[in-house]
Amino acid sequence: MVNRHNRLLVTFHVLSDAMLGVTAFIIAYELRFHSDLISSLIPITKGMPPLQQYINVLPFIAILVPLGFQLQGLYRLRRGRSRVDDFFAVFVGSILAVVFGIVATLYVQTYFATSAARQRGALEVSQPVWAIFLVLNVALTFAARELVRELLERRWRAGIGLKRILIAGSGELGRLVADKIIEHRELGYQIVGFVDDKAAGDHLGYRGLPLLGTIEEAADISARESVDHLYVALPPEQHVQMLQLIESTSRECVDVKVVPDLLQVIALRARLEDLDGVPVININDVPLQGFNAIVKRAIDVAISTAALVALALPLGLIAALIRMSSRGEVFYRQERMGLDGKPFMIYKFRSMYDDAEAETGPVFASEQDPRRTPLGKLLRRSNVDELPQLWNVLRGDMSIVGPRPERPLFVAQFKHKIPQYMLRHKVKAGITGWAQVNGWRGNTSIEKRIEYDLYYIENWSVRLDLKIMWLTLLRGFFHKHAY
Repeated sequence: MVNRHNRLLVTFHVLSDAMLGVTAFIIAYELRFHSDLISSLIPITKGMPPLQQYINVLPFIAILVPLGFQLQGLYRLRRGRSRVDDFFAVFVGSILAVVFGIVATLYVQTYFATSAARQRGALEVSQPVWAIFLVLNVALTFAARELVRELLERRWRAGIGLKRILIAGSGELGRLVADKIIEHRELGYQIVGFVDDKAAGDHLGYRGLPLLGTIEEAADISARESVDHLYVALPPEQHVQMLQLIESTSRECVDVKVVPDLLQVIALRARLEDLDGVPVININDVPLQGFNAIVKRAIDVAISTAALVALALPLGLIAALIRMSSRGEVFYRQERMGLDGKPFMIYKFRSMYDDAEAETGPVFASEQDPRRTPLGKLLRRSNVDELPQLWNVLRGDMSIVGPRPERPLFVAQFKHKIPQYMLRHKVKAGITGWAQVNGWRGNTSIEKRIEYDLYYIENWSVRLDLKIMWLTLLRGFFHKHAY
């Protein structure tokens, strides 16, 4: 029943995306050629094309919009997908649809249309129409998906259509999974209980959830309780039981999800290599190599250049205020560790008094740090002191998005205390990062920061970078740990 419901929902999304894409394209034509405001901003230089010319393109739109969304995974339904994830998937999918549309219309005009048809521009689409279509398609399809999300979440809050969850492991990790599911009832999950061999009294009744049996009984319990998802949250030393559990529950058509203890067992995206016929698994392979690295560097150069030009006047004003408000240099230079563990000098606006660490030595900033100047408090609180790092990005020392760089002294301490710590140096350090937009910055848990940094490195994509940049604008200023 659940699978049938999912298929119907996917079918609905595909059809509605195609229809909304067609609608957005027609509206884009009307706005471009029949709106006085847009015509005054972008003059029409090639005459008024007939509507039929754009109707000819609609079959392409009806196919290419769902294709672009399919490539972004929008039809793989996941209840845990956030609104931000949905927006950027729709945004990037719409860009792909536009690119495919431009290529398809040019190809058809070049190779299939008759010479007379080409002269009439039978499939020619103006660039402003594509631009307006992109904006409208993102707005319409995202709004439609938000409406569907709201309707589904209302059903789930009312207890309709819930997916039943069984958690294997009642330790700290299992309880964390239970907490997250209980805190997000809008996801439509209902926990039926735990299974665990450790049946100590403190494991019974956690947040009202019972211990239903042992791990060996998980398959029978899944069948009896009509479980939809099994979350395996066992410690690494129980990996043999984990494999047996996955094998036994797979016979019951249960969707198994493994929750790793990231600081102990995380391995970056593995890649199979060949050593003269001997298969070798490289567990520290990262996606940010080759062409991906070139794309990321191009984005960094474009954004840092545009930002430095656009912010030239405000940056100059801030520099003047720093010079007038306290003794010392305008810019603060400090050695940090970057890609492949190589040191570089990071640039920041000076926010502390000159020689602030003369007595304390290298220490993390605190909430009531007396080393900060009055202007520096505001600069650090708003993260404006980090803006000169755009120059580091342009130079190639850093990226816009990546793990925040640490001082070599702290790196020497952390790498012996925190497993997998040095893996964060397999990519360039960033001005902002996945850990920062999720609240793990400043004087907070180093372990959690590493966990989020490693997730970013393993799951890097252009879409994830765009998401982090957007979240930085929403959450990054005046952060509670920015001191």
